[in-house]
Amino acid sequence: MAKKKCCKKCKLFVDGGECPACKSKSFSTNWQGRVYVVDPTKSEIAKKIGITVKGEYAIKCR
Repeated sequence: MAKKKCCKKCKLFVDGGECPACKSKSFSTNWQGRVYVVDPTKSEIAKKIGITVKGEYAIKCR
């Protein structure tokens, strides 16, 4: 199984060639930890780290 890739700019896990959240094309497969945000408007963690779009995010992305 291939390692997931995350956007270097917003840390969202991405399948395609462009990040749907920030439109970046810069990705990394070198990441650690993950958090899944269901409702960014109610999530304290999402507010603290600046997430506005629901989805699965890497905690640390290099």
